[in-house]
Amino acid sequence: MKHPKTTIALRTFAAAADCGAPLRTYPTDTLPTRTGAPLAITFFKHASLAIEYDGRRIYVDPIGQYADYASLPKADLILVTHSHYDHLDPAAIEALSTCGTTVVCDRTSAEELGGKARAMTPGEKCRPCDFLTVEAVAAYNTSADRQQFHPRERRDCGYLLEIGGSRIYIASDGENTPEMKALRDIDIAFLPVNQPYTMTVDQAVDAVKAIRPALFYPYHYGEVEEKTDLDRLVRELEGVTEVRIRPME
Repeated sequence: MKHPKTTIALRTFAAAADCGAPLRTYPTDTLPTRTGAPLAITFFKHASLAIEYDGRRIYVDPIGQYADYASLPKADLILVTHSHYDHLDPAAIEALSTCGTTVVCDRTSAEELGGKARAMTPGEKCRPCDFLTVEAVAAYNTSADRQQFHPRERRDCGYLLEIGGSRIYIASDGENTPEMKALRDIDIAFLPVNQPYTMTVDQAVDAVKAIRPALFYPYHYGEVEEKTDLDRLVRELEGVTEVRIRPME
């Protein structure tokens, strides 16, 4: 996937508030898919994202404190990776949902949502909407001293999306697992880089060198005491792939 005509802008992505308050804007990258149709990625905060394609909207791990979801366009699809407070927010899901919205999530989150979502397990594929396919990819910690954060047996999910012929990998939380490193032909990858819960810079570099995405976005950084060295991450991957840092803290 090539990105010759990337547009980076502060989008208005929301309707104006009734009280006349200033419109909130969020940084958005617009990229061509393999079919040539544009795809827009909006960055809210931490692990909360939105993807827009052909007038359809996907929200990933929407959390109410990161965006005014009640004022944003409604979702065609909502993806939830796991049940931690910074990834699962039933109120935000409710604010984005209509009778036509599909919610896809891991099994633990599905239990918390009371059966109002389609549960997936790692390795499973589905077609929740007519414009994309979703594959769940295992997300977990591999280090012995971090098993309490994201244990493999809980079956948290990262997601591999196929949209407009392009393959977008959203890793969720965890480390550089064998399942992650086995992925190929990835156009865009979102990998978590913060301590002690997810990958170190070295682990992220190792994962990117294995996956070789055309474009890499570090995400899920910030909100911890140990600041991620994003400058070193960019340096270490020079000549490997394009790295784009967006304001996710």
